[in-house]
Amino acid sequence: MQLAEGTTPVVHSDLMRKLMGMVERVARHDAAVLIVGETGVGKEMIAKAIHQHSLRCGRAFVDVNCAALPEHLVESELFGYEKGAFSGADNTKPGLFELASEGTLLLDEIGELDAKIQAKLLRVLDGVPYYRLGGSRKVAVNVRVLAATNRDLEEEVRSGKFRRDLYHRLTQFQLKVPSLRERPDDILPLAEHFLHHHAPAAEFSKDAEQALLSYPWPGNVRELKNVIFKSAIQTKAGAKEIRASDLPAAICGAYEPVPGGLFEGNLEDMERQMILQALSRSGGNQVKAAEQLGISGRTLRRKLVKYRREQGGDGQGGGLGTISPHQQRYFRVTTEIPVMLEIDGQQLELKSVNISSGGLAVQSDVSLPHGAVFDISFTLPGATQPMQAKTKLAWSGPSGLCGLSIVEIHPAFERELQAWLLEKARAEGWIETQAQ
Repeated sequence: MQLAEGTTPVVHSDLMRKLMGMVERVARHDAAVLIVGETGVGKEMIAKAIHQHSLRCGRAFVDVNCAALPEHLVESELFGYEKGAFSGADNTKPGLFELASEGTLLLDEIGELDAKIQAKLLRVLDGVPYYRLGGSRKVAVNVRVLAATNRDLEEEVRSGKFRRDLYHRLTQFQLKVPSLRERPDDILPLAEHFLHHHAPAAEFSKDAEQALLSYPWPGNVRELKNVIFKSAIQTKAGAKEIRASDLPAAICGAYEPVPGGLFEGNLEDMERQMILQALSRSGGNQVKAAEQLGISGRTLRRKLVKYRREQGGDGQGGGLGTISPHQQRYFRVTTEIPVMLEIDGQQLELKSVNISSGGLAVQSDVSLPHGAVFDISFTLPGATQPMQAKTKLAWSGPSGLCGLSIVEIHPAFERELQAWLLEKARAEGWIETQAQ
């Protein structure tokens, strides 16, 4: 996938492939999305991908780093100002919301906004027209807002530093971008991508590759990019190979001195990284990984269970995104299964396209009447018994595609359908949140 400005995301690990699949699903909605993750993991790239997959892709994508805006200029930059609003305002200036109208606005480092701007932002997100600074005419915009942060906004809400209502408004969807140490399979493809940008003919030697894989990358993708750039420009002109000795000393394990002469590394994080890398090298084989690490298989399994609990709290691995009960209703699973529909006393076999808790999209060879109620039955993949429901035609499209809205279903079938959909959502990387 190529983004609007011509860059191409490098996605190699299964974890990032799963996240990009979730990006495509989120992009189809027009809801706000909060993108969380450590500094340098690529939150802006995820935001651009959401925009690229959305119906707004032909419109503007505007991004602003809230932390980089001087406090006294935040309001005028976001919402604009009128001529004469303050000293130096010689002309009327539209704000970033106006520049992004009909498109997408990314508010990076949103946790840096003060309470006054948070309140105004909340009203704009709710579709309320606003005044430019010093203005007397209200401005109405249609903008999809994406927000990004490396802060724990839930903790910020609890401590009163971030508005609870704004947090809930921004987290209609939430995506978590994993750190680079959680996806070691992406390290070399990313490094090669950055190297070929600066030195197209060069390659990494085996010892350089091992050094790159062994480093924990606390600065994530941004740090990797800077390291490769620095190594490429310092290597002799025309060199065909980047060796381990061409990389910074810290990357190769010969750590550079720090103030006080002490190395302040996090040993627990380094242990975790070594375990994840051993699993990656062994193709997920825990026995081989334990042999490489010199530990017992029991110890390795205990460590993995601990990591999973820390990530997701349920032993099943951390989620890459959150989905609310309201959003679960619209979660659709693409699947082709037979659907039996009764019309005028006759049985008609259709084929499903996708299923949600609210209805089904189906392929039909005959025209179905609007307003009529149909009895349908279908068997979910993996189930042994069919479920029944009453539906009505909600919409019809080209080539016999139409949507059936569920108007009545037995509570037992409803629970079974919701459980199946939730299982599919979890398999994609979503975790459910409580009602807000």
